[in-house]
Amino acid sequence: MGMSGIYGPSDRAESIATIHAAIDAGIMLLDTGDFYGMGHNEMLLGEALEGRRDKVLLSVKFGAMRAPGGAFIGIDGRPQAVKNFAAYSLQRLRTDHIDIYRPARLDPNVPIEDTMGAIADLIQAGHVRFIGLSEVGAATVRRAHAAHPIVDLQIEYSLISRGIESSILATLRELEIGLTAYGVLSRGLLSGSIPSPTGDFRGHMPRFIAGNIVRNREMVADLGAMAAEKGVTQSQLAIAWVLAKSADIVPVIGARTRSQLSEALAALDVSLTPEDLMRLESICDPSRVAGTRYDPAQMRMLDSEK
Repeated sequence: MGMSGIYGPSDRAESIATIHAAIDAGIMLLDTGDFYGMGHNEMLLGEALEGRRDKVLLSVKFGAMRAPGGAFIGIDGRPQAVKNFAAYSLQRLRTDHIDIYRPARLDPNVPIEDTMGAIADLIQAGHVRFIGLSEVGAATVRRAHAAHPIVDLQIEYSLISRGIESSILATLRELEIGLTAYGVLSRGLLSGSIPSPTGDFRGHMPRFIAGNIVRNREMVADLGAMAAEKGVTQSQLAIAWVLAKSADIVPVIGARTRSQLSEALAALDVSLTPEDLMRLESICDPSRVAGTRYDPAQMRMLDSEK
């Protein structure tokens, strides 16, 4: 996502070099959405994966509609729309199949069973291999899985976004569905990243706005102190925490450059004790977090928050 302008300008050559470096390092899962840059991200991946498609699993989100100016204008999970989205994604990605296809959000106007049925048709036709979900709650996971087996749920999970621990995570484990965790650095908040003054959507995110960001940076400073003690970066500590929670959780890392990728990969070598985990969760206790993970309008759209 970050390679398609959402965090401000990005460098195409560096993006492709980063994708190649990730594959060379053994990373197998690449995640995108047809609405990332209104198709830009899929075209970027299609170019980067020439001659390398068989080395990766492609996870694609669909259904989030955008206006020419970039504004989100709704969700479409109708069966005919699902197949239309897939047709365009296959062309932009320069591939004959998508490994994991998932609605980006639940369409409240379309039964989830209908959306699942359309993806099942795509599987039958050989265009898709597996079905995933994104940002849905436990009840929707059950309904979708009853309609067709689900391989994973993609949802935000980090030191400061732990809402899934109440019921969603237990449901996934009961049904033996994996979890791909995005936002593990909370859009750069946990790494100390500062939003770009132009074209960076974080300028409108509650945790980055004036007042909230001051309080949150106090918490991040405490995280930084612990990272310094262990001789690692804040990013590595935050990624290592997610990795340590369970083997059935795969963190989705939003590296835009090779240097960010290298830093993230080093988290694999960070060892955390049970005491470390408790300390991290105390430093980043939800009561210390100022602001919700999305703005009020988007929060109302999230089935996972209901």
